[in-house]
Amino acid sequence: MKLCRYGRDGYEKPGMIDAEGKLRDLSKIIDNLDAAALSPRSLKMLSGIKPETLPLVTGNPRFGVPYTGISKYVAIGLNYSDHAAEAGMAVPSEPIIFMKATTSICGPNDDTIQPRNSTKLDWEVELAVVIGSKAQYVPEDKVFEHVAGYCVANDVSERAFQLQSSQWDKGKGCDTFGPIGPWLVTQDEVPDPQNLDMWLDVNGKRMQSGNTRTMIFGVRKLVSYCSHYMTLLPGDIICTGTPPGVGMGIKPSPVWLKPGDVVTLGIQGLGEQRQKIVACPS
Repeated sequence: MKLCRYGRDGYEKPGMIDAEGKLRDLSKIIDNLDAAALSPRSLKMLSGIKPETLPLVTGNPRFGVPYTGISKYVAIGLNYSDHAAEAGMAVPSEPIIFMKATTSICGPNDDTIQPRNSTKLDWEVELAVVIGSKAQYVPEDKVFEHVAGYCVANDVSERAFQLQSSQWDKGKGCDTFGPIGPWLVTQDEVPDPQNLDMWLDVNGKRMQSGNTRTMIFGVRKLVSYCSHYMTLLPGDIICTGTPPGVGMGIKPSPVWLKPGDVVTLGIQGLGEQRQKIVACPS
């Protein structure tokens, strides 16, 4: 299934994408796509619905975050060896965990606001894993029992902020730095999360092109690993790292985003995003 939320910010309705890629209204079936809706029982119920029987949504409505109730936005750093190399950092011996503020979360096509005093705004296309049931000390062979599905994420980053200290969070959690979606795609449609093509363009120029098979630590390892250091709740999200091609790594001179730039990105089977960079209101 491809589940989503659509409509004005704060007034989104639940939706489902049909086999032809058309948006269908799910609001007569379920009030909201929240953390409870991601449980195995709820997803099984929703999987029994034939999308073509739902009302067709006309026009071109805004997509919101695909579901609500994200208590934690966990992120993994330097999880592709070639990205670590372009960043001039060592390949990690175990996953590097940091957190993105939940206030950074926004819809997949919402504008990215460049923060005040920002000088090094950057992009990162990433596969995001969505937790469907509570995960605590989960062994790797049980991980997928706790996964609801997957989303596209752009781990928008302000490198000047990020690298001011050994803690990356303040360069990762600014408002609009966490676009997620357009859809939550359930596991049945993603049989192998370690073989998904991914890409990102800036102003129509291809900057990132990769595949999740080149991750240092795969989805099984990451979910299990994180669950040993924090309890993952339904709705929690883990973005799993980015392939090479970020602005920071461009030689001889890095490239940074500026107001007016347009970023487009996508992952095979999970949909696409589009963000316009805008200046922070004074």
